[in-house]
Amino acid sequence: MAFTGNFKTLLCGATLALAAMTSASAAEWKFAVEESPGDVQTLYAEEFKRLIEQRTGGKTTVTVYTYGQLGNENDLTELTAGGAIQFSNASPGHLGTFVPEVQVLSLPFLLPESDAAKAKVLSSSPALYDSLAKDFAAKGLKLFTVYPEGEMVWTTKKAVRKPEDLGDVKFRVMTSPILIEQFKLYGANPVALPWGEIYSGLQMNVIQAQVNPPFFIESAKFHEVTSHLIYPGDVEYTTTVVANADFWNSLSEQDKAMLQAVRNELQTFIIAKQKEKNAAALAKMKQDNPKITVIKLTEAEREVFRKRVEPLSAKLVEMVGGRTAEILNQLKADAAAATK
Repeated sequence: MAFTGNFKTLLCGATLALAAMTSASAAEWKFAVEESPGDVQTLYAEEFKRLIEQRTGGKTTVTVYTYGQLGNENDLTELTAGGAIQFSNASPGHLGTFVPEVQVLSLPFLLPESDAAKAKVLSSSPALYDSLAKDFAAKGLKLFTVYPEGEMVWTTKKAVRKPEDLGDVKFRVMTSPILIEQFKLYGANPVALPWGEIYSGLQMNVIQAQVNPPFFIESAKFHEVTSHLIYPGDVEYTTTVVANADFWNSLSEQDKAMLQAVRNELQTFIIAKQKEKNAAALAKMKQDNPKITVIKLTEAEREVFRKRVEPLSAKLVEMVGGRTAEILNQLKADAAAATK
């Protein structure tokens, strides 16, 4: 489902009018996610809802909308920037067309391998919350948080251990120019498709591969129409939570402090939940499809792909411009510091 421009305008106008008549402690906050019930983003939003309603004594309620209820991924970002909803998930692969600088988070082999160091960067990196946040603000968005959803895994219809194995593969990626460039460098033929078209695309061999964290692959049943799960160890799938900037700025200092405390509690909650969710998803996929083959690339195999994408950072800076180089260099420094 997707909204027409007129419907979006009407919805935004109605919500903004409502916001003008209510205080920061609004009767209802809307939180839209890009995933389905039971997926990682929905678990986060539901826990957010529980904590907010508990800490406001029920004065503020949170309504969670899952994928498709308010449109597609790009619709959610536009609706948040326009004020129709207060919070939404916006993953870098989709958000790159709206806040191009966020694509630094999609770069392979960038974040630390250690879970603890990775979590530290995503929860407190100055590159994200001081620098990148300014680019969100320029688009009417407040960067609330960034959290991991799990290692990105490729589903393919054959074994893949080297770039040459991808030479004839139409590989579905999100609608991000840098992701398209990444998989070109890997040797594949990248195709941008909404996630709702992936299953049928794999089933009818329109595409032969796609990339997502294990929980999402299992939830969307992609393992039913594939034969291999490839763990390349290149990218941690991250998502941002954004708020409407005007809404955020209208909040009292007390409300902002409460939200920051909720944010910090949720960082610990979601890191544990996504690890649990991804491990369970892999086990279920192997049970559902006993013929599926799981391949984890060796360090030597990963190094080949790593070298293939070395030009990607410079390509991103060239494509996006602005402060991208500054943000990227700072993020690399933050990642290095987190491992010490």
